[in-house]
Amino acid sequence: MQTRGKVPPERVEKIMDQIEKYIMTRLYKYVFCPETTDDEKKDLAIQKRIRALHWVTPQMLCVPVNEEISEVSDMVVKAITDIIEMDSKRVPRDKLACITKCSKHIFNAIKITKNEPASADDFLPTLIYIVLKGNPPRLQSNIQYITRFCNPSRLMTGEDGYYFTNLCCAVAFIEKLDAQSLNLSQEDFDRYMSGQTSPRKQESENWSPDACLGVKQMYKNLDLLSQLNERQERIMSEAKKLEKDLIEWTDGIAKEVQDIVEKYPLEIKPPNQSLAAIDSENVENDKLPPPLQPQVYAG
Repeated sequence: MQTRGKVPPERVEKIMDQIEKYIMTRLYKYVFCPETTDDEKKDLAIQKRIRALHWVTPQMLCVPVNEEISEVSDMVVKAITDIIEMDSKRVPRDKLACITKCSKHIFNAIKITKNEPASADDFLPTLIYIVLKGNPPRLQSNIQYITRFCNPSRLMTGEDGYYFTNLCCAVAFIEKLDAQSLNLSQEDFDRYMSGQTSPRKQESENWSPDACLGVKQMYKNLDLLSQLNERQERIMSEAKKLEKDLIEWTDGIAKEVQDIVEKYPLEIKPPNQSLAAIDSENVENDKLPPPLQPQVYAG
């Protein structure tokens, strides 16, 4: 189009977007998270990782957002909604647009909190916090789908590419997050990861008597949900272990039965010949005494 048709670059970009929309909508179910890749395995791993990090607070990540401000809280909710909505889109450009909208809500939340424009140093920690709080479905599959099929010019330049790069950095940070990343001791980090305690619980123990009852109840409910989540994970782990033991027991019994059958094979013998009836005509094998002859007495 550019060499023969002399089409302007802006027009070519729009045409390419429409072609991408048509093709990827038709092929979505075949090329999104294909069986030939390990995308699904990565999705489960990052989802489990984010669930395990539910205790991470904004203060640990140095997030410059104050959710006690109602307008800021609304922006946080909208950002989480946008990043979750990404999974429902089929076209790479539309998924990228969800990331862009999420990022703009984050910048607005930071701007309202600080009363000044947000910087890149403020944006990335807040994006990490949004991902941890939202736990978007099939996150790795969506990132790989955009990387593979989105128009390369969008990923290399412009704000869409910038926000997408930051999302990839946020996911990489979450995967490698450790005690040093959060300025915690290794002991505290291990206790939080194992569910023995949580930072929110420690904060609630230091509340003053004048603290809001609603906030206290909210953190109490969060602790209960955390405990229920840990209990459910333990139950699922035990259930999988029991299932594995039952399968191994069944296989062991079947093997023992097979070994016994091979060691002592069952032999089916022909039935014995039936004995001749008393009144049969088999004279040769008849060893009965001769019959009594009737005797006549003269009277």
